[in-house]
Amino acid sequence: MNFLAHIYLSGENDLIKIGNFMADGIRGKQFENYPSEMQKGIILHRFIDTYTDAHPVFRKSTKRLHDKYHHYAGVIVDVIYDHFLAKNWSNYSDESLIDFTNRFYQSLHDNYDFLSERTKGMMPYMIEYNWLVSYQTVEGINRILTQMDGRTKNESKMRFASNELIECYSDFELEFTAFFEDLRIETKQKLLSL
Repeated sequence: MNFLAHIYLSGENDLIKIGNFMADGIRGKQFENYPSEMQKGIILHRFIDTYTDAHPVFRKSTKRLHDKYHHYAGVIVDVIYDHFLAKNWSNYSDESLIDFTNRFYQSLHDNYDFLSERTKGMMPYMIEYNWLVSYQTVEGINRILTQMDGRTKNESKMRFASNELIECYSDFELEFTAFFEDLRIETKQKLLSL
């Protein structure tokens, strides 16, 4: 899952959300250097990633892309699934996506001293271009995939993956919906155990 899903699945605790959001840049036991609630978020992030990668529905989605995008297929599906979460946000939250996003951005500002350097560097761009809300549209997803492709020196070809999203839109949406129900249940259980 990509940023939006990780934040959403963290519940209401801002520090758990932030830990989950920035966990990709934190290796091994480095997470122990953060406040305990952020540590929970980092552990939760790792759980979500492991669960997602092994889930048969997620694997079905990645298989559709594997021939063309190889090991980037999973990264692309993470972003595509965030599109369907953003697009269908009202099915998952009573709060608007804009309000949810603005609250999260504010929590980043409020807890700035706890953020990793990587997160501090990314934050201004994320907020300025409102990445989380931009996931609602195929154009927004294309922009994100193009930016990610640029970080691979355009070797991944991710900038073209919105074509597959459009071609297989209903299949991806059905797969996301089925997968996300399972993930929500498992994540709630994991959060209770942390």
